[in-house]
Amino acid sequence: MKNYKLCSLAFETTQNYEENLQTLLKLINEAPDNSLMVAPEVSLTGFDYENFDKVIEFAPYAVDAIKKGSKNKIIVLTMIEKRDEKVYNMAKIFHNGEVVYERGKCRLFRFGGEENYFFEDSDEKVEIVEVDGLKLGVLICFELRFKALWQQLEGADIIVIPSWWGVLRTEHFKVLTQSLAIMNQCYVVASDSANDECTKQSGIITPFGVDERNENKACLGVIYDKKEVQTMRRYLDVGIG
Repeated sequence: MKNYKLCSLAFETTQNYEENLQTLLKLINEAPDNSLMVAPEVSLTGFDYENFDKVIEFAPYAVDAIKKGSKNKIIVLTMIEKRDEKVYNMAKIFHNGEVVYERGKCRLFRFGGEENYFFEDSDEKVEIVEVDGLKLGVLICFELRFKALWQQLEGADIIVIPSWWGVLRTEHFKVLTQSLAIMNQCYVVASDSANDECTKQSGIITPFGVDERNENKACLGVIYDKKEVQTMRRYLDVGIG
């Protein structure tokens, strides 16, 4: 097993898509090999509904650029993409120049009107995927609120959460991400936007519940320790394999 470094990213999404992409690529390039990096939800474009066609056109270009930066690294983020004439908020995992996993957001935030722009994907696609020996699960922002999805990811070593979470519900984000790590006895890497409308509470929580937030750091790093996952599941046995 490689010694992976978990990295929670926190940066502001501007109206300039290219500038946002370059910010992400810089953080990727500065990270050491064997880093697992999680960026905020739709961090390259934001929910720029007024320019939705441009948002969708930008996606293939961004995918190619991130593929090139993903050698010896795992990169997780969401992007707005079209599939068979349907638009999804798509979670993507990049590794060694490839997209190794993707799915659309399955629980849209209707309070924010997301259902007017996106199609929902199936809950069945919320699953554990193994990447370079790591058992990963992905929850996209609002999906964090659904306990059934937590159960679907029982057994994951690491659950990553790209988010664009409203500042008025900051405590919800902090409590839910920490609770998920404790309940599923795994690492949680949560990345929320640094925009003023969001919580700015990116962070990493250990299986024991130790909670560290980025504060003013664009990249918070914590060394992944598989033994901590195994120890929690052995001594506080709640039936998670």
